[in-house]
Amino acid sequence: MNAARQPSPAAARERLLEAAVAAFAVRGFHGTTTRDIAAAAGMSPAALYVHHRSKEELLHLISRDGHLRTLALVEAAAGDHDDPVAQLTRLIEEFVRHHALTHTTARVINYEMAALGPEHLAEIMDLRRRIDAVVRDVIERGVAGGVLSTTDPAMTATALLSLGIDVARWYRDDAGWSPDEVAAHYRDLALRMVGAPVVEQ
Repeated sequence: MNAARQPSPAAARERLLEAAVAAFAVRGFHGTTTRDIAAAAGMSPAALYVHHRSKEELLHLISRDGHLRTLALVEAAAGDHDDPVAQLTRLIEEFVRHHALTHTTARVINYEMAALGPEHLAEIMDLRRRIDAVVRDVIERGVAGGVLSTTDPAMTATALLSLGIDVARWYRDDAGWSPDEVAAHYRDLALRMVGAPVVEQ
């Protein structure tokens, strides 16, 4: 009877990932033990090693999944239009909304990267470069077409992404603004930064 109530391996892995996010968000990676994660998941410490090799592997899986989702999000936003202004508008809205909606996970992903091993960190940095390249390409095409204005598209792309990422640091569900409101405000800030007209939505 007890065996029938045990979660499937996939469900157990997912439960441990969710528990790791919650623990890392509160205690930080180095302040969290595998016992903390297992307890939050309702499992024994030994059970964690059945599904994951280490605490670092959990962080890597959380980070990889989050960055892949973000890359897909910016690629989809940039692919929705041919006009760089419309692309940037959609991209910033989606990027900022995503970081507000998933602020706990995004905080772990973006502020615990230094705890990753060299190979895992290199993989995540490559994903971040690919995300940056999408934004930079939109800005560069906008500048070339005369609809956006900046003397340094690469630095501007970095600044816009940094603004969006930082939402995860300060945003809380009781912040007083909804994710949509934050996304709209940051969209307007981004458009002003690159000299594009801000249109009332």
